[in-house]
Amino acid sequence: MGSIVLPGGKLFLLSPILFQGPCNSPIVKLQVSGNITAHTNSTKWVGCENNSWLYFSSVSGLIISGTGHINGQGASWWNIANPLHKVVKGTCDRPTAIRFNFCNDLQLNGVNLVDSPRNHISITFSKRVTISHITISAPEDSPNTDGIDISTSHQVHILDSTIQTGDDCIAINLGCSNINITGISCGPGHGISVGSLGVNGTFATVENINVAHCTLQGTQNGVRIKTWQGGMGFARFINFENINLTDVRNPIIIDQFYCNGAHDCGIKPNAVQVSHVTYMDVFGTTPSKIAINLNCSDNSTACTNLLFHQINITSALPQKQTLAACHNAHGQVGNSSLPPITCLKP
Repeated sequence: MGSIVLPGGKLFLLSPILFQGPCNSPIVKLQVSGNITAHTNSTKWVGCENNSWLYFSSVSGLIISGTGHINGQGASWWNIANPLHKVVKGTCDRPTAIRFNFCNDLQLNGVNLVDSPRNHISITFSKRVTISHITISAPEDSPNTDGIDISTSHQVHILDSTIQTGDDCIAINLGCSNINITGISCGPGHGISVGSLGVNGTFATVENINVAHCTLQGTQNGVRIKTWQGGMGFARFINFENINLTDVRNPIIIDQFYCNGAHDCGIKPNAVQVSHVTYMDVFGTTPSKIAINLNCSDNSTACTNLLFHQINITSALPQKQTLAACHNAHGQVGNSSLPPITCLKP
């Protein structure tokens, strides 16, 4: 087994770095007991691989553990007028803190990630990944600082972690299957999202997603599915179970008309098919009037086979009621629901 140890009581200042496999050892262990920090001056960031600060590529059997902090010094990037573009010729675009690409049998346990310039963890083209007992934190107003973004990956387990950011706590993107998210405390942030899917007419597939025993507090959204008009593909067999909400502005939302404000989002004929989505034991409070918002496509790719069991979302405001709103959403209420979802079509 190959090992790298960052001892406790020490601070390590790192420029962008690439860990490139494959490795001779079937297991590679990185013990993070000390603290890792990036440069505070964004012009010092040169040589980023795929716009990432710590980039692991084709390292199978990687185990990262410890109680150290990984600080991306994101504040130096967040106030740049257009932070997605290079600030100085030859320097990096606003980077992800840690990217795992083609890293099968990955384990990430116990570390603390702070203030990434962009999303904190990106997982792409990887299988059999387990992330547990980590913390991720960034200010609520920090732009695009997702906690964990997953795409084109399978058999990913994220459990027993705390994520507080300025964007999605966890985002499940195209090409993902068999994703299990359990015991996540989320907030502030934009909630736990499937998508966005189908941007610029692309074909996207997501299936077999389970989100359970999660707590969301003060987030913009609770559990969300978001797809762009004009996309193709499907998002199906998605289960949200035992979701505890406190002051969540959009507790349950499906948005097949997603548009982030930076695109021309006119009406388009296609959409990513959303089907076989189950909500069970989703409960808590919202300051909003609309607690359940099912905004589905006008065409044949409308939402189908939606199932609601034991929903109890009440107003956080005294003597106010919550409502459900539907547009072309099809499914059934298997047991009690508050608010009533009378707008759901068979």
